Amino acid sequence: MKHKTAYLGMFTALAMILSYVESLLPVFYGIPGVKLGLANSMSLVILYLAGVPEAFCVSVIRVVLSGFLFGNLFSIAYSLAGALLSLAVMALMKKSGVFSIAGVSMLGGISHNIGQLVIAMLLVENLNLLYYLPVLLLSGLVTGLVIGILSSEIRKRLPENL
Repeated sequence: MKHKTAYLGMFTALAMILSYVESLLPVFYGIPGVKLGLANSMSLVILYLAGVPEAFCVSVIRVVLSGFLFGNLFSIAYSLAGALLSLAVMALMKKSGVFSIAGVSMLGGISHNIGQLVIAMLLVENLNLLYYLPVLLLSGLVTGLVIGILSSEIRKRLPENL
C-alpha cells in the first residue's frame, strides 16, 4: 500500500506538471477550447494500473489544484465535468473488454468534450453551442488517439499493478 500511495502521488504531480505545460501552449490548432489533454494520460494510466477509485482521486485532485494554480473557478467547473464524464465512460469501456487503451482513450476524449460542452451550455444558457459539437467530437477522437498511444507506451514501462 505504501508504494501505491507513492505512485499515485507521483502521477498526480506529473499530471499537474503536464497541465501547467499545456497551459503555456497556444490554443491547439487554433480551435478555441481544444487541447491535447496531456494530463489526462496520467488518469488513463492509473485507470489501467490501479483502478477506478484511484483514477478518480488523481483526476479530481489534479483538476482542482491545477484550476486554482493555473486557471479559475470556471476552468475547474469545465475541467471537472469533462474529467468525471470521461473517467466514467473510460471505466465502462475498459470493463467491457472490447476496446484497446487507445479506443478507450478516444471515447474518453469525446466524452470529455461533451461534458465541457454541457457545462458551457448551462453556464451561458445557450443551446446554440451545440453547433460546436462536430468540431469537439473530431478533436476528441484525434486527441484521444494521441493520448491513448502515449498512455499505452507509458503503461508498458510500468509494473503490471500498483
